[in-house]
Amino acid sequence: MSGSDVEVVVIGGGAAGIAAARRLHEAGVDTLLVEARDRLGGRGYTIADGRGHAIDLGCGWLHSADHNPFVAIAEAQGAVIDRTPPPWSRPMPQPGFNLADQEAFGEAFEAFDAGIATIGETGPDRPAAAFLERGGRWNALLDAVSGYYSGAPLARVSARDLDRYVDEGVDWRIPAGYGAVIAAHAASLRVALGRAVETIDHSGRRLTIETADGPILADRVIVTLPASLIAEEAVRFRPALPDKVEAARGLPLGLADKLFLTLEAPQAFAPDSRLIGRPDRTETASYHMRPFGRPQIEVYFGGDLADALEDEGEAGFVDFARAELVGLFGADFARHIAPLAHHGWRRDPFARGAYSYALPGRADDRARLAAPVDGRLFFAGEACSRHDFSTAHGALRTGLAAAEALLAMRAGAGA
Repeated sequence: MSGSDVEVVVIGGGAAGIAAARRLHEAGVDTLLVEARDRLGGRGYTIADGRGHAIDLGCGWLHSADHNPFVAIAEAQGAVIDRTPPPWSRPMPQPGFNLADQEAFGEAFEAFDAGIATIGETGPDRPAAAFLERGGRWNALLDAVSGYYSGAPLARVSARDLDRYVDEGVDWRIPAGYGAVIAAHAASLRVALGRAVETIDHSGRRLTIETADGPILADRVIVTLPASLIAEEAVRFRPALPDKVEAARGLPLGLADKLFLTLEAPQAFAPDSRLIGRPDRTETASYHMRPFGRPQIEVYFGGDLADALEDEGEAGFVDFARAELVGLFGADFARHIAPLAHHGWRRDPFARGAYSYALPGRADDRARLAAPVDGRLFFAGEACSRHDFSTAHGALRTGLAAAEALLAMRAGAGA
């Protein structure tokens, strides 16, 4: 691939990059999709569990599924859509968190959400934590849940950004793997895997994309890298683009990590049931018991807890989950579980986090990050989405938008 010469390079083989490259390919544009990893899918990552099941170590839920374009994409691929309501949508008895307490927590969450909805588009932004009830009984668990959906505590999250997020409340799954569907969406595209981009030089008449395997020349580029890589200048622009770097720094990637455990004696739990390890504290995990009815536990860690445990490696996650589960079900429960799979997204050099949130006062950085530069550099990715950030379908939509903007610019230039 050294010395490649194409019309458009799309950098990043996740949902945004694949969508952009596919749209350009369909329009007859000579396009190369460049991905640093040896696989496609980005933060959508499906692996086989060795027992005939696919498991998603990255995104797993088709959020806003009644409007999510990946539903039609998956069905066109022949994938089955599981429409079972998510376990967090219904109360379930569990040790240490009875149904009355779950109802009280639900009311506290609704009150918090109603407070966020008052932020509006005028006046100063505020940290989402400002909308917690002072001394509220459920504040710790509300902060834990923020770690699950934002990857960060409420004190660091923009209330205005949260208010802009659109959630239709319909959540479905793909038993064969969401990440697998995202990767398969790249069928027929020209792809270069294992080719990390180091520099994007836009100083000349044509762009030079420098990689460890040599340069690629292009007329235009669509950058779909995670905001973290732009903020940390893991990929450099020449000349520099300080406005892009600053915008990305306002949109850090929070952290949400999954650990899958095998589960012996699964009959003790209803399929697709859910537990909270310690509802009285922020440093706790969520346990999805028997996803799809399988003999597994999908453990979800978010925010500062996930960040701290990544310093200990997979063993730290396993030990934490085992301790919480033993606390719920007794010491004998430890012999019924064993580690199956885990992925640390903060330590992933091509992600450095799970998904973006906006710092207080920085919600408009999403539009700044998405804005094209000089009609030749275009940007996409979930962090560029005003209403669907942190989701694969939000990433896809920004990829399509960037491709359409490029096509319009190309038509205007007569090329």
